[in-house]
Amino acid sequence: MKKERIASVDILRGITIVAMILVNTPGTWSNVYGSLLHAEWHGLTPTDLIFPFFLFIVGISIAFAYKNKPKTFYTYNKIFIRSLKLIALGLFLNVFLPYLPFITDIETMRIPGVLQRIGIVFCVSAILYLHFNWKVIVGLSIATLLLYWAFLGFLPFSDGTLPTFDRAPNNWVNYVDLNILGEHMWKPDYDPEGILSTIPSVITCLLGVLIGKVLMSYQSRKEILLFIIAIGLLIIGYIFSYWFPINKALWSSSFVIVTGGWAVLILSIIYFITDVLHIKFGAIFKYVGINAITIYFLSSFISKFFYLTKVGETENIHSYLYNNIFVHSFLSAEMSSLLYALTVVLFYLLLGYILFKKKIIIKV
Repeated sequence: MKKERIASVDILRGITIVAMILVNTPGTWSNVYGSLLHAEWHGLTPTDLIFPFFLFIVGISIAFAYKNKPKTFYTYNKIFIRSLKLIALGLFLNVFLPYLPFITDIETMRIPGVLQRIGIVFCVSAILYLHFNWKVIVGLSIATLLLYWAFLGFLPFSDGTLPTFDRAPNNWVNYVDLNILGEHMWKPDYDPEGILSTIPSVITCLLGVLIGKVLMSYQSRKEILLFIIAIGLLIIGYIFSYWFPINKALWSSSFVIVTGGWAVLILSIIYFITDVLHIKFGAIFKYVGINAITIYFLSSFISKFFYLTKVGETENIHSYLYNNIFVHSFLSAEMSSLLYALTVVLFYLLLGYILFKKKIIIKV
């Protein structure tokens, strides 16, 4: 991004990473408040907003980082290398074991993942941004969302079976993942970061690109324009959901529009507070946002290490810490689980602050 960073973008990025860590590291998955869980299939919870928010912010960063960049081998090479790094880090998280032989069974390891999707989406979005103006990007985004809806909702299978949006074998997203990825999925029947659903997730990122262009423009009262865009997206998205349900696992077109609307709305509020009124707010989140990928990767790696490293015969590091520090008779199971997650969040907030103070920025 440019030297004069837009504070609201860094803060929103940091809040998103913190929220990712919060929902990914409860004390126990058996006792979690409903708002900290994903919707079982159709629907939208606050947790479902987190990943699209991050892709949206990736798009904003692309708009700043690749503004006026020449279409040269060096530029493309830089994009491809960063994309491959993200994919490699994601695959490493999937395959790593903290004990011999240090890698999981390759025949059943999960191939998709959050970092893999970020890498692919970043690559495609950056290249599109380099080649097309905002009008083409808007047109391409609308066409993609409509075609995705038409494909998933109306294209019959070869045996004449009609498609469905439900969690079923005759859902095109699940069908493609099962037949291509096989046992390399998160669940036996689907993967939330699968193949087809990655296509509309690019549009989430492109929406961020477009909002980035608004932030870079000489438009006055940008917060008002952002607010109007947000309300428009939310209205369109919720109306569209009557025909194409809001669904994170499918990354449905209505999901793209609605989560995009919420992202723009929250950004407009933070932008008004920090960049218009110049009220100092959320600095601690900004520190995390500056090293977002690094902190997310570390949190995922350490969490997996804690889950897979045994302490005694029956417990792992995670359960040992949770049961001995956070479980008390005067706390509900859900509160104990939440306090564990909040403690993990505090650790990474502190790490972000230390990295900032030492002027350490690890770019992936």
